Amino acid sequence: MTKPRMLITAALGQTRLQAAWLQLEKRFLMWAFAKRRADLWRSSIFGNRPLSSSVSVRGKFLACLLLPLTMFLGCTPQDRQPHQIVRPVKVVRIGNVTAAGVMSFAGEVRARYETTLAFRVSGKMIHRLVEVGDRVHKGQRLARLDSNDYQLGTDALNAQLTSAQAEQDFARDDLTRYRELLNLRVISPAEFDRHDTAYITARERVAALNAQLSQATNQLQYTDLLADRNGVVTALEAEIGQVVAAGQPIVKLARLDEKEIHIDIPEQRVAEIELHQKVRVTLWAGGDRHITARIREIAAAADPASRTYRVKATLLEGKEEARLGKTATVWIPLTAVSRIAVPLSAVFTHQNEPGRSRVWVVDEQAGTVRSVTVQLGEALEGERVVVAGVRSGQLVVSAGAQRLAEGQAVRMPEQVAAAIQSSVAESKEDRP
Repeated sequence: MTKPRMLITAALGQTRLQAAWLQLEKRFLMWAFAKRRADLWRSSIFGNRPLSSSVSVRGKFLACLLLPLTMFLGCTPQDRQPHQIVRPVKVVRIGNVTAAGVMSFAGEVRARYETTLAFRVSGKMIHRLVEVGDRVHKGQRLARLDSNDYQLGTDALNAQLTSAQAEQDFARDDLTRYRELLNLRVISPAEFDRHDTAYITARERVAALNAQLSQATNQLQYTDLLADRNGVVTALEAEIGQVVAAGQPIVKLARLDEKEIHIDIPEQRVAEIELHQKVRVTLWAGGDRHITARIREIAAAADPASRTYRVKATLLEGKEEARLGKTATVWIPLTAVSRIAVPLSAVFTHQNEPGRSRVWVVDEQAGTVRSVTVQLGEALEGERVVVAGVRSGQLVVSAGAQRLAEGQAVRMPEQVAAAIQSSVAESKEDRP
């Protein structure tokens, strides 16, 4: 009796099994009662006989009774049972959502012009007159090299120039005298040309020494590192006593008259940003105050490491408040576009496919649901999300999505059902 009952339980389910089993037990008790009466009557007439025949008859009768019932239950389609349960659900009709939206990216305050200053000559640095964070003015001395060698070179050229100028004066006077002798025909023209050439040589030597002296004077001046603009010192690259080469970075100077915010934009969002577009900037240390800025530059190529595009926004106000290095957030408005959005509660995933998002779409004619794969976009206000894969005007289940099955019948709210029936009736009337 236990094995047939387990077989029926697997085929039917608990509810239908109890009803069938009660009927079976009722009939079996009636048959047993009748069989008992017949055995008593037979024993009273024929006497006692072996009971093996009666047990065999009972087993055969039970097997004949259970075999058709088992075959009937095994042939019953089980997949129809869930469809007979009508689930109440909440639905919402999909519509196009027009939202401007805004993107936010974290960045850092930078100076637009940041210059690395260096000596134009080599030497040993003996003075450094600034520190990081010091504000300097144009022409202010920042550092100095040992200028003894350059001063000696200048003095030597000065002495050579004085000697050359004396020779030039003597050659000039000598040429004047020989020109008079040439006019008196005392000397030959060749002799005059020789003295003329000597004068030209002395004159050009003075010019060359003047150029060399100017160069030496400039190199002497280059031993002083001067600020080429107003700004603030942001970095120091050399220390006192260090021998530096020409062009080696010494001081990094940033201008304060123009500041900007540097942000990195992902490659899928860079197309939504326009050059010269106005944006809003909030400083992390400045509370909720908004500062106006303008997109000045969008990188033409992505960074090879981060695969993002560097975007620079120039501040139009609040430059004094935005100190260099501060953290800022750039809010970039997006162009209004029409998109399809559904409630977050309408999106679900199957256990077998956790990476694919789906929604239940209601068949308004049949009153059943079917799952549709969607691609999720950005989140919107009101606990909604932008999706792709469904059409505007469709009904989707917004509550109870986790308890539905494919093709299951659903019961919608009365107002929605009445609206669907009226729309169906109007569509039938419009048909010719």
